[in-house]
Amino acid sequence: MDFKLSTQPYKGTRDFYPREMRLRNWFFGKIRDALELACFEEYEGPMLESLDLYAAKSGEELAKEQTYNFEDRGGRSLAIRPEMTPTVARMVAAKMGELNYPLKWFSIANMYRYERPQRGRLREFWQLNVDIFGCDTFEADLDVIKSAITVLRAFGADESMFLVHINNRRFFNDAIAAIAGTDTEGARRVSKVVDRKNKVPRETYEADLKALGLTDEQIAKIDALYTMNVTEATALCPDSVGATELRALFDALEKTGLAKYCTFDFGIIRGLDYYTGTVFEVFDNAPENNRAMFGGGRYDNLVGLFQKNASISGVGYGMGDVTLENFLTTHNLIPDFNVGKTKVLITRFADVPLEAYNQIADTLFSSGVRACLYLGNKKFGKQIDFAAKEHYSHVIIMGSDELASGTVKVKNLGTREENVVKIEALDSFFTDGAVPSDITWDDIMNGVKE
Repeated sequence: MDFKLSTQPYKGTRDFYPREMRLRNWFFGKIRDALELACFEEYEGPMLESLDLYAAKSGEELAKEQTYNFEDRGGRSLAIRPEMTPTVARMVAAKMGELNYPLKWFSIANMYRYERPQRGRLREFWQLNVDIFGCDTFEADLDVIKSAITVLRAFGADESMFLVHINNRRFFNDAIAAIAGTDTEGARRVSKVVDRKNKVPRETYEADLKALGLTDEQIAKIDALYTMNVTEATALCPDSVGATELRALFDALEKTGLAKYCTFDFGIIRGLDYYTGTVFEVFDNAPENNRAMFGGGRYDNLVGLFQKNASISGVGYGMGDVTLENFLTTHNLIPDFNVGKTKVLITRFADVPLEAYNQIADTLFSSGVRACLYLGNKKFGKQIDFAAKEHYSHVIIMGSDELASGTVKVKNLGTREENVVKIEALDSFFTDGAVPSDITWDDIMNGVKE
């Protein structure tokens, strides 16, 4: 029996055909524009890292279960990166004394994580990572949260579509200690239960808290915090450093007009132990997609994994491209990339020399108009069919009669309108305006920009 290879991509990965690439490039471009406007700078790191890097951050068992890892020919244990935070912390630590703080960095990196594929989660994904290093105050928390809101607003999202849920790990620990009389380790164990609260039945949640020694009265006091606003909640531990940070952050959100996008939520923990202060998650408000899309927080101690006694603070978040696409699709924020775009197909006839058509193409290129010379020798009708299927907005028709008269026919495929245009006037007929008309095609190819 003949063996045939599958045409399907590996489970949890995707093929990006041109349509999908247009979408991906569009929202990556939107993200870059929004963040660069706020003076965040883009960086990149290697796809391969030492497996120890992830074991040190998340634990050896988790690192080995969720990473694609292998031993190279030199006997080194490597992993394909499942996240970017350890890499950027390593990069900062490597040049700790040379960098100019505070750092405002971002990356849009390709990741691989071995887990069960489901809605919003695949094994291969791209993730936006935004971080600020070297600012110890709530101002960095504010700037990072503002950047997340700015990115979503860049796509046309408003406060009806998403909400940023904010808490503080220091405040959480102090509040739990005040209610349950526990220490930091006890608060950490309670945080693990609270972090799973919405993923397990109520009875399981209560049973897990009671297993940690909490009474019904103490559980009721914790439950009450879930419905409080930031003023009510922080009044329970007014001297808590975390409470002070929360009050300052929400006061700034109010004064900057961002409060309408944000809410206090005592149930937001972010399960990873390295978070030390502000934590937040961004929720989609749509009923059919009501879930946490992405989140982050402050992780002041992470650089210390690489440099003894290092004290560079960090705050940031990661947003996956799959959840972003789900959000944009749910709220109809993805435009039709073919509407309003000038794209010209130059049709061909056998009695016109190839160089005449190439001259037209060069004229359009120099004017910044997207254009393509039809390749091949199909009949004119087939060329028009091709143009329609590939969403060309116009076709240019030049037979021997038009060549002799120095003209072409320009047909608008949307309106069916047809114009006779002098060849030398083509650069002014199309008003795409992507490239100034005084820049030649040679300039473009040489990278000249006005």
